[in-house]
Amino acid sequence: MAAQCVQKSIGNLLPRLEEKPVKPPRYISTFRPSVKCEAAKNKAQCKTMGPAKVAVPSPNNFLQKHSKEPKLPAKKKEQDSKKLPALSVPRRTDRPVMGIQSKKNFINTNAVAAITGLPKKPRPIYVDRRQGDKYLLEPSGLVPKYIKKKDYGITPKYVTQRNEETKRAQEEYEARILEDLKKRAMKRLSDEERRSLLQGLKKNWEEVYHEFQGLPVQLDTVPKKLYKEKLELQMKQLEHDIEVIEKHKVIYIANE
Repeated sequence: MAAQCVQKSIGNLLPRLEEKPVKPPRYISTFRPSVKCEAAKNKAQCKTMGPAKVAVPSPNNFLQKHSKEPKLPAKKKEQDSKKLPALSVPRRTDRPVMGIQSKKNFINTNAVAAITGLPKKPRPIYVDRRQGDKYLLEPSGLVPKYIKKKDYGITPKYVTQRNEETKRAQEEYEARILEDLKKRAMKRLSDEERRSLLQGLKKNWEEVYHEFQGLPVQLDTVPKKLYKEKLELQMKQLEHDIEVIEKHKVIYIANE
């Protein structure tokens, strides 16, 4: 009721002047003049729209057909003084020589040549079977013409030269080895020393093998196992030494 009384008040019937809101002044930057000056200085002339004035092409200079193709130099005329090659066929205007006669008797000449000439030797042929075709014998490979050559069975020169070079290289190698051995004061074992050394190694192997055979079947302790491994290593080393001495007939040792 109070709100309705306020709206129906007599004071509301009087016209009132509408008060317009006052806008605050627009903000203007203090750097605006300097920015305008810089933009005017740095702005290129017609930067986005192209140059201000462009030379308009003339309508007479229009693009013609084949105008952009490369032009070849003009062909030179052939010289008249250049002679044409001689023809093996007579010309159409040439006439044969008439009236030439020969007194040679061709019948007698052919008869004399046939009588005095040597008969033609037939080429040797072979037949693969009784009623087979005939083939030439020379290209068949059945004629032993290669063994009749002058150099058949002779060692080629390059093989002889290669053998001589190999022999010379082997001699130089052996001489260099002997020289190195002399420098190192190496001594070569004689045949008797080599034989006695080989016999001693074999005897030692037999002794170690005899001890190995004397081991018990059951190795239940650690010392027995270690002793067995020791004997096996000794036997392997002796077998290796025996094999090396038997393989190499010449053995060098350092002098002590």
